[in-house]
Amino acid sequence: MYKILVADDEKDVVSLLRDYLELSGYCVYTAYNGVEAVEAASNAPDLILLDVNMPEMDGFEVCSRLREHINCPILFLTARVEDSDKINGFAAGGDDYIIKPFSLDELGARIAAHIRREHRSAAPSNVRFFGNIVINYTERTVSKGDERIELTKKEYGIVELLSLNMGQVFDKERIYEKIWGYDAEGDSSVVAEHIRRLRAKLAKYGEDSHIGTVWGMGYKWVK
Repeated sequence: MYKILVADDEKDVVSLLRDYLELSGYCVYTAYNGVEAVEAASNAPDLILLDVNMPEMDGFEVCSRLREHINCPILFLTARVEDSDKINGFAAGGDDYIIKPFSLDELGARIAAHIRREHRSAAPSNVRFFGNIVINYTERTVSKGDERIELTKKEYGIVELLSLNMGQVFDKERIYEKIWGYDAEGDSSVVAEHIRRLRAKLAKYGEDSHIGTVWGMGYKWVK
């Protein structure tokens, strides 16, 4: 089942589109502002319907940010009709521009065409957004904006383990077993040193708060 993210601050529009798309056989995620749209993109949608005029972060901003890490089609939904707005939308990385009000059947046909075209060319990346941090689990990378945060294999392994299990606490022994392996030579004391170095690298980008310490228990990923 293909997944579609609908982002619009008009709840009636979101409700209408969700009902129509679910009846058409799609799995639908929703967002009502730009920040929610970026967070919901962690669900790896196959296509995004993105309103331009949204609070927190407008559609052009959302598109620019997502386009650095996500290849799926992004279709703008907007009442704006000026050529300059269309140019801005395409410059931000949008694939189509649909003017409100629109025909649901035409929208459905465009969605189907974009998804067919996209899935003939490439598979989607598994990407999640945590504040300003972006983790691409397919490419095994961590970045902020367009800057790659250089991590060692073990450091990335810790980030992956904690972030995929957000909120769950892992003690040093379990982290060591998961990342180094049961048969590794050494002991779990190296985990604290790796966490320290990892936090130092994230701190350079103002993002060290994602790795939380639960005193006497271990570490967890904090959104």
